[in-house]
Amino acid sequence: MAYTYRYSRPLLHSATILHRLNTVISCRQFRFSAFFSTKFVGDDPVLVRDFIHSALYHPDHGYFSQSPRSVGVLDRSINFHKLQGRKAYMSHLEKIYKQNDVSWFTPVELFKPWYAHGIAEAILRTTNLSFPLKIYEIGGGSGTCAKGIMDYIMLNAPTRVYNSMSYTSVEISSSLAKKQLETVGEVSSHLSKFKVECRDAADHSGWGDAEQQPCWVIMLEVLDNLPHDLIYSENQVSPWMEVWVEKQQDRSKLSELYKPMQDRLIKSCLDILNVDKDFRPQGTWEASLPSNVWAKIFPKPRRSWLPTGCLKLLETLHGALPKMSMIAADFSYLPDVKVPGERAPLVSTKIDGSSSDHSTYLDAKGDADIFFPTDFWLLERIDHYGSGWLKSRIENFDRSSKQGKKRRTITLDTSEFMEEFGLPTKTKTKDGYNPLLDDFINTKFYLSVPTHNTK
Repeated sequence: MAYTYRYSRPLLHSATILHRLNTVISCRQFRFSAFFSTKFVGDDPVLVRDFIHSALYHPDHGYFSQSPRSVGVLDRSINFHKLQGRKAYMSHLEKIYKQNDVSWFTPVELFKPWYAHGIAEAILRTTNLSFPLKIYEIGGGSGTCAKGIMDYIMLNAPTRVYNSMSYTSVEISSSLAKKQLETVGEVSSHLSKFKVECRDAADHSGWGDAEQQPCWVIMLEVLDNLPHDLIYSENQVSPWMEVWVEKQQDRSKLSELYKPMQDRLIKSCLDILNVDKDFRPQGTWEASLPSNVWAKIFPKPRRSWLPTGCLKLLETLHGALPKMSMIAADFSYLPDVKVPGERAPLVSTKIDGSSSDHSTYLDAKGDADIFFPTDFWLLERIDHYGSGWLKSRIENFDRSSKQGKKRRTITLDTSEFMEEFGLPTKTKTKDGYNPLLDDFINTKFYLSVPTHNTK
């Protein structure tokens, strides 16, 4: 059995069956409601992404503000060589969770320093060292990744590379920003090369003038907590509609409101999804029937989650750092998701050490994490869109253009990435079991670098 480590629960649980509502919903009727979270919505309706952003990041009521210990920090690295095997490792993991009383430990924390060392090796192996090494980390957590990377570069790169490097953490949480400085500061020479900018990385105004030199951007478990939008359609042929959140008349609970498509980010996400996609089956008898026939025979409401927060972030990063290379790692799949819809999030509250999952995101009231699986195919498309290549094809209706892509990209399973760039022998137990390679089957790495072969 393999495990997903966000909440250390089995990945291969039997899938939770999503219950489909039978009622056909009109434009202004409501599908879900909740008695919580009204503090995240004012007098006017808000898009789902704005509700999620408040539920997670509101400075007074958001999950990450109310749960400063949601992400764990280990006092010392795990000595895998002293553990007999999987059973001993899982027992040790259970013990440290109970001792620390946290929601989860990230992979970079569980496998420190080796996880960060693998990322550092990937950077050193592919970067142009004729320029000073510049690294930006989005959402640096406790600073474990930053310290691990800087340690590795100090010990393994030419002295001039370490001496001239800079590492900037862009962190939205002030408490985590302070923790990062403490963690990195454990090695005094790092501090002159490290800084934290406490701001939203997706806000282009915080970046200033575009950085014209090559640099690296690191995002570990960032994409899963970026706000998403939700769209809804009554059946297979009805137009998609934006989903908004508003208070009901009694002001005690929230409901969904459906509006015609207007939002730029939502429309752009749909364009990216559909640019080379034909939803109609080919070569079958079903293809010969009009789609509205199927909609009448088998009417099926549709709900789809769109990573508009990711689109906004990558558009901002491409504008601010046009020559950036990027490494992102995240969940490609989440088990037992109860919230309906394609790419739906897991909404989970942890109480007394046990996780409780919700069936609607509207239950999030500052005590629930909302995190999404990453569609890495779509992430690549959004990356190409942000670089301008795919955007040009969409806006100019030139989908047969021979112009080369502006990015070279690859998606790797975590085990593939670590076998290529890491030191997997360091995370192996006595009997050969290796949790970093064997258990993280629902996580992937995405690497993206600029190319000049655009013609």
